[in-house]
Amino acid sequence: MIKIAIDAMGGDFGPEPIIEGLILAIRNNNNFTAIAVGDKEQLSKLIPPTFNDRIEILDTKDVISMHDSATDALKRKESTIYKAIELVKDGKADAVVSAGHSGASMSLATLKIGRLKGVSRPAIATLMPTSENQNTLVLDVGANVDSDAKNLFQFAIMGQAYAQVVLRLDEPIIGLLSNGEEESKGNEVTKEAYKLISKVPNFAGNVEGNDIFKGTVDVVVCDGFVGNILLKTAEGVADTISKIMKKDLKRSLISIAGAVLMRKVFKNLKLKVDYAEYGGAPLLGVKAPVIISHGKSNPKAIKNAIFQAINSASSNLDSVIEQRLEKYLINESSSKEPTL
Repeated sequence: MIKIAIDAMGGDFGPEPIIEGLILAIRNNNNFTAIAVGDKEQLSKLIPPTFNDRIEILDTKDVISMHDSATDALKRKESTIYKAIELVKDGKADAVVSAGHSGASMSLATLKIGRLKGVSRPAIATLMPTSENQNTLVLDVGANVDSDAKNLFQFAIMGQAYAQVVLRLDEPIIGLLSNGEEESKGNEVTKEAYKLISKVPNFAGNVEGNDIFKGTVDVVVCDGFVGNILLKTAEGVADTISKIMKKDLKRSLISIAGAVLMRKVFKNLKLKVDYAEYGGAPLLGVKAPVIISHGKSNPKAIKNAIFQAINSASSNLDSVIEQRLEKYLINESSSKEPTL
């Protein structure tokens, strides 16, 4: 049975929504157990005795806050995220979910759990809604501020593998985020990355920002600096549109009546843009599933993040990534002309 380590104290709203989300996940899935890492005195009050056979508590009180630096987490060995990552490293858990400090989660996972063979830098991937009945996987959205062409190539391999193995897409199409569709567009890094990624099956070439939300491709590759700005901009736009619509719908009785008639449409729209539906962002390229959730995650988001972790832990994603990276490394070596 799969065992998930949960950083129960890391979210912005304390342990309540995290434990509530964990209980929701347990009620909907009988195939996993959990280790909730945090203050035992607080957590015991939130977990009904009926769940004691499925939820174990690892007592620790130190919490890495959003104001702490990621390097602090490496020194604070009694913190909740350190302990949760350590459980996976020691083989006592199969995956970890945290809504805490994302930089700390990423740094600890990379150093403690370790990178997959052939991976230079792990990447954070997230799903973006589209106008079609699908989502677009975007990576990297924040793990690496600076990336070279080789990193972007590896992101493409990892993203395509995740889309096939976990999202179960038959032949995921990859796009490289740039400032134009033409091969000549982009900076020096993306131009070089274009040449490398062109070796990968189903590479559609460069895509622009609006293609992400059209569903033109299944996987979009970019560096973490661009990806994080893209992510935060998309969140801001969705929030602003929601506020504008709510304000305008209250201006007249006709608007209110129209809103009532379109209630189902609004509900479907909310499901598409609500981050809670996606749960969290997987850190691809480390030796075990690490799901990084939004600090403001509600119980539904935590539940879905746990389901993500279970799906990844149940798959052969890591071996697929390693095999594909090794294949391209071998092909690259064999294609080089011998020097005299």
